[in-house]
Amino acid sequence: MLRSPLALWCAFLLVHGWILVVGVWWKPSETFWDIDLYRWWVWQGLHQGVWPVLDGPWVYPVGALVPMLAAGVGGTGYGHGYALAWTLWLTAFNAAGVLALLHAPRVIGHRQVARTQAGAWWWIAFIALLGPVAIGRLDGAVAPIVVGALVLALRHPAVASALLTFGAWVKVAPGALLLPLVLVVRRKAEVVAAAATVSAVVVLGVAAGGGAAHLTSFLDQQDGRGLQIEAVGATPWVLASTWRPDLRIELNAELVTWEVHGTGTQAVADALGALFYLGLAAAAALLWWCTRRLGDRLWTDATVRAQVLMRGALLVSLLLIVLNKVGSPQYVGWIAPPVAVALALRLPRWRTTACLVAGIAGVTQLVFPWGYADITGGGTGMVLVLAARNVALVVLTVLVVRDLVRDVRTAAPARAIPAEPRPEAQVS
Repeated sequence: MLRSPLALWCAFLLVHGWILVVGVWWKPSETFWDIDLYRWWVWQGLHQGVWPVLDGPWVYPVGALVPMLAAGVGGTGYGHGYALAWTLWLTAFNAAGVLALLHAPRVIGHRQVARTQAGAWWWIAFIALLGPVAIGRLDGAVAPIVVGALVLALRHPAVASALLTFGAWVKVAPGALLLPLVLVVRRKAEVVAAAATVSAVVVLGVAAGGGAAHLTSFLDQQDGRGLQIEAVGATPWVLASTWRPDLRIELNAELVTWEVHGTGTQAVADALGALFYLGLAAAAALLWWCTRRLGDRLWTDATVRAQVLMRGALLVSLLLIVLNKVGSPQYVGWIAPPVAVALALRLPRWRTTACLVAGIAGVTQLVFPWGYADITGGGTGMVLVLAARNVALVVLTVLVVRDLVRDVRTAAPARAIPAEPRPEAQVS
């Protein structure tokens, strides 16, 4: 039954149809409120000529306007039209991601590897477990882009680099995956050139529109944020807020986020700002060590190379969450693409990781949207659930580091996939 393509696509439509009903009609104010903000920005641009970035600072990179404008075909006035169009667009994007997962071995060029639906099924299940936030936030628009980039990475690194760079100009996080990508490909100059080309096009386009002064304003917008209640680093303070009156959970009305304030919270937020970059530097050092330790094995065994890329992508994505002072629930979507692609490629020793990531997604949906009011209201039960989710993220990060080091030390995958021949060895 689960091997049937019809069953897979029926499940895909069922999951997205359920999210559409919940987000567009049943509980839009609890689940899709960000989409209404997207609608407002597009309405201002189309009807008042005031565009984010071009006419002032913005919390997002300028590329975020692309999916927001696309949803404008549903109308930018009040009503369900914009949210409906947004959901349908993201459903189409996710369908493309499923197709990439179904054809991953063939796209990469390893036709001797039996195709599997495991990655596609897992990704559909992940979306269902994460719930409305998987579609109702901007991050959902870049997830299929990351899936496509990882599928293409080993065979077409320049294309993967361009996709990740475009994703970064939509929601930043995909750009961090350029780090493991550039370390596991021979043609590093192509990766850098592709990223530079995409960025140059964006910069020139914004400059032509008169918005050069606000091009990087999304970075400044993050500086004013406090310690968001969902952040991993906020966990002790959010727990303590249930009994300590000096700790308060308050709404940041400007950014529509809930933050914890009180003794020590600002110091933690500032410390996370530094640890964020130190963590990424440590990940880069670890991945560099992996490539050095593997030596020629990295270039002669594509399975080993794919393992390093997927584990590295997952590690970097996790650090972006664990060391972030924001920690919004949709960030969990960042860790799904490496897992889905690893399963699609039949890489060994990913089952535990896949189960843990799926569990984190399910608990995240319990936290948001269903239990969020209890958390902001100081309810102990849901605060404990949130704390457990955050502990699981830390545990997962440790496990990924362990698995990465183990894979490199053993360098003996269960299923070796011959790498593509070096360019100089090809016969014309």
